[in-house]
Amino acid sequence: MNIKSKITKLHYSDKKNILYRLLAVPSFFYQLATNIRNFLYDKSILKSVKVDANVVSVGNLTTGGVGKTPLVAEIAKYYLSKNEPTAVISRGYGGKLSSKSVNVISDGENIFYEAKLSGDEPYWYAENIKGLVVITCSSRVRAAQYAIENFGVKNIILDDAFQHRKIKRNLDIVVIDSEKKFGNGKVLPQGPLRENLSGLSRANKIVIMSKGSANYDGVVAFANELNAQICDAAPAEVYNIKSGIHLANNLSIVAMCAIGQPEQFFNFLSPRFNIVKKIIFDDHHLYSKSDIIDKNIPIVTTEKDAVKLKSLGFDNIFALKLRLNVNCKELLDD
Repeated sequence: MNIKSKITKLHYSDKKNILYRLLAVPSFFYQLATNIRNFLYDKSILKSVKVDANVVSVGNLTTGGVGKTPLVAEIAKYYLSKNEPTAVISRGYGGKLSSKSVNVISDGENIFYEAKLSGDEPYWYAENIKGLVVITCSSRVRAAQYAIENFGVKNIILDDAFQHRKIKRNLDIVVIDSEKKFGNGKVLPQGPLRENLSGLSRANKIVIMSKGSANYDGVVAFANELNAQICDAAPAEVYNIKSGIHLANNLSIVAMCAIGQPEQFFNFLSPRFNIVKKIIFDDHHLYSKSDIIDKNIPIVTTEKDAVKLKSLGFDNIFALKLRLNVNCKELLDD
């Protein structure tokens, strides 16, 4: 286990070993920096920029995957179903394109970059949501202005931008994992929090992402405590990323992923398949052919990983599709 994995494991543990104590010092300074930055924005010393569109941010307080990507997708589909031109703006983590540039990944009809250049989430949006403009840039303001001026978009969805306060938003949505919640409650690197829990007060809406929790009553109680909406995420079909053919249940498989919190992915698969091997790469891993260790057994991965694996040309790669039960009208319009 590398140091990054050890730290991540520590984030969701009660253990207070020597590593935990050593991380207290950088954690103190990280929290101090984020507190000062938030104070400057709260007092309008640092200014947020308003753009001429409806801006919705979908983010979280912690590192790792909590289910933002499928929620962003559902929100985008909701706006597009109302014939409202919409763009998703992402930082493009893991992609090789310069984050300083405004990169048009898709104009809604054409995809201009492959996944290893754009980043996995932007490419997935572009490939799966017809009519959606997808742009990557570290400056959400410049990207939003570009989308408005060049594509006439009415809605801007900011993917993973809760801490990016330079752009004003009409709605701030924070997504929380129903099981992992806030981990040990400490900020980075001692814990998983990107900022102090007091930052949650900036959220207009809170979504608890429930992924088949055995203690659903506990999820409901947690949601009530935060006045949050519950979004149920459930595994759907497992399909071949080349042919689209569904994989039958009860087969032996290799489960492989490169996501922030891989345990839930394995939990989704284990009731349906015999997982003979689990392979975990760092988040946003760029796959190569050497990563495919067995071509004679189905390898099941996430849809986020699948966009990077598709170009490798293997016939035995399958992706797990997730379905969300979310009321976008209630979330966005109420």
